[in-house]
Amino acid sequence: MPQLVPATGPQRVIAASNFVYTVGSGLYLTAGVLYFTQAARLPVGQVGLGLAIAGFISLAVGIAVGHLADRRGARGVYVATLVVQALATASFVLADTFWPFVLTVSMSTGAKAAGLAARSPLIRRYGGDRPQEFRGYLRAVSNVGISLGAMLAGWAIQVGTQSAYHFLVIGNAISFAAAAAVLLYLPPVKPVPSANGPRWIALRDHPYLLITALDGIMAIQFKVLTVAIPLWLVEATTAPPWLISGTMLANTVLVTALQVRASRNIDSAMAGARAYRRSGMAFLVSCSLVSLSAGVPAWAAVTLLMAGAVVHTVGELWHSAAGFEVSFALAPEHATGQYLGVFGLGAGLSEAVGPTLLISLCITWGRPGWYVVGALFALAGLAAPFAVRWAQRPRQGREVRPVPAKPYA
Repeated sequence: MPQLVPATGPQRVIAASNFVYTVGSGLYLTAGVLYFTQAARLPVGQVGLGLAIAGFISLAVGIAVGHLADRRGARGVYVATLVVQALATASFVLADTFWPFVLTVSMSTGAKAAGLAARSPLIRRYGGDRPQEFRGYLRAVSNVGISLGAMLAGWAIQVGTQSAYHFLVIGNAISFAAAAAVLLYLPPVKPVPSANGPRWIALRDHPYLLITALDGIMAIQFKVLTVAIPLWLVEATTAPPWLISGTMLANTVLVTALQVRASRNIDSAMAGARAYRRSGMAFLVSCSLVSLSAGVPAWAAVTLLMAGAVVHTVGELWHSAAGFEVSFALAPEHATGQYLGVFGLGAGLSEAVGPTLLISLCITWGRPGWYVVGALFALAGLAAPFAVRWAQRPRQGREVRPVPAKPYA
């Protein structure tokens, strides 16, 4: 089990803010797509298209804001992104037609991408000798918060009224605002002086861009539990609706218990590459199990969906740990925000194409689409070791490692 309380004051502040943020996120991750289709009454196709537009808009935001965090100070920039995300999320209650939906979800998704990039220098500064492990700890904390949010979301799904769904949206917005308030207790991080050379060095690092693209393909897996399985369960299986929360809860419990342990043994870029490969195989197995849950009795559907969720979570543990290690190991300290902003393009790619791809293949096409999606994950995982070797070659065998943080006084 992960350590319950971080060792230093700044780590505790970051963890507390992260926990508050993810309680609200758990509400939206579990029932967000259902909010727009069931409460706002938007067609599934419009929801998929709107999420894709929002994802594309957010692609460049992380790079720009990450660079801003490097140059201007990460804490203030991160707080600002949380405030914007709170306001955008609260506006979901007004998004009952397509274009207001696109506007609000684009603002929310863009602020989320920006926040992840702005947070990276904070993790490197206060994360100790191995910021990657602290990042894994934060993910475990995140899943505790998400599990609480998922249980509340399960109640709203079961009630099914518009008021219940609005409760989810407002609760999510409040959590973002509270997370920003907690961060005000964090000591500011001084901007890191820029190095000589091109300003946008991360965009010139072609091997890093390839790794980002592969991670982006695999990051679509995060939408499997939040988009594909909820819609598949409701439309194609006889499983009860509460199982949507059940699959999410199983995922969050396992990640909470095992993410730090999974990250601990992945301590080099090549170890991360091998973890990518294992995760791709796990996702292929998981997608195959989920595909078999259609056209069978309810008890069999529940068994297959839960088994698929557990195997998917194993792949998710390896994928997340691989991303933590590779993204930090190959990023220079003076451009942490910029490099992690570029790496966040992968998550932006999954936000942009993931929902539409999964809806088109897994929901519209049906069972064969699940096999195609699983094969896509497996191929991306198999390509990762080759991409990491290419990234290490120009560095002449010298990985760029983060400088240990100075003790907090």
